[in-house]
Amino acid sequence: MLPAVMPTYNRLDLSFSHGKGAHLFATDGRRYLDFAAGIAVNSLGHCHPHLVKALQAQAEKLWHVSNLYRVPEQEKLAQRLVDSTFADTVFFGNSGAEAMECAIKVARKYHSANGQPERARIIAVEGAFHGRTLTTLAAAGNKKYLDGFGPVAGGFDHVPFGNMNELRNAITPETGAIIVEPVQGEGGVRPAALDYLRQLRAVADEYGLLLIFDEVQCGVGRTGKLFAHEWAGVTPDIMGVAKGIGGGFPMGACLANEKAAKGMTYGTHGSTFGGNPLAMAVGNAVMDVVNDPAFLAQVDRVGRDFWTRLEGLVASHPTVFAQVRGAGLMLGLKCVMPNGDVQTAFREQGLLTVGAADNVVRLLPPLTIGDAEVSEAMGMMEKAARKLAG
Repeated sequence: MLPAVMPTYNRLDLSFSHGKGAHLFATDGRRYLDFAAGIAVNSLGHCHPHLVKALQAQAEKLWHVSNLYRVPEQEKLAQRLVDSTFADTVFFGNSGAEAMECAIKVARKYHSANGQPERARIIAVEGAFHGRTLTTLAAAGNKKYLDGFGPVAGGFDHVPFGNMNELRNAITPETGAIIVEPVQGEGGVRPAALDYLRQLRAVADEYGLLLIFDEVQCGVGRTGKLFAHEWAGVTPDIMGVAKGIGGGFPMGACLANEKAAKGMTYGTHGSTFGGNPLAMAVGNAVMDVVNDPAFLAQVDRVGRDFWTRLEGLVASHPTVFAQVRGAGLMLGLKCVMPNGDVQTAFREQGLLTVGAADNVVRLLPPLTIGDAEVSEAMGMMEKAARKLAG
């Protein structure tokens, strides 16, 4: 018999009653250290008091009015994002997939507004993940996710991640944009080389292309800067953001510079729920905390220390782990044995993690963790590794 909830998820037989900071409490009473963070969504952990206060205060005033009217909280958050990034304008949606759909539309509309509608093709890279809509699935080009859903949306050309020669060879008169994650998450926690990001910017400028960065997972402080591309000292023309920007509340945003947003005029895009007062209240509260140099410096420091300790774990257990990957607090352990077995062993010790491609286990803790939580996690992973190694 088909369950009431459509069976599209391979769920664990595990549910939670409440959370506090970096910890989740299961309905059976067991406590877990949450280094999954809702797949990099709970950027400030569970029930952060500043976020709770902001949401409660807004919930008592106004939830939804639609975008038929001005939304002051939306204008405030948009201005803060503009002031803190390359962008000149922001469109708010409800998810990363929506943010990336908007990014693709912005890029294509730009060339159309310039009288070159044929420049609708976008170069994407292998191993990417941009969302679950038909267009974002086509952008990623992962056959596993596309199988059975009919004709694949056209307009995307795929090249190997990090290979500039192949990317240059893929450029045609119909190419309008390049789309890349500065750090691939689903694809195996693979950070792009900083020089690769710089070369992408140079090639985009050389050929009149728009550069789109997908920072849905790696953005909002996750790597120790507000956005991951800042490490390379370059800026995109368009960027998709979600996950951590809402701290657990559904929210996405597409940021663009003035040039790229040229075609986005009245009626070209919209969202019923996007930018609603509840989401904007939480988004502004997240920015209060994350967009602080001292906070970002702490993320960077903790991430570097965690990396060093993970390298020691890998060296001590070569039959279990092969490599540490990532940046900041977006880290991955490439495994020797099946990553699912490693995740299970971690969970048995009380540590929650996330799987990824290329046999990787993702470690995506709240950005608020400190040395105590890192030590707690290391102890759990060490015990799990010893058990797995036999």
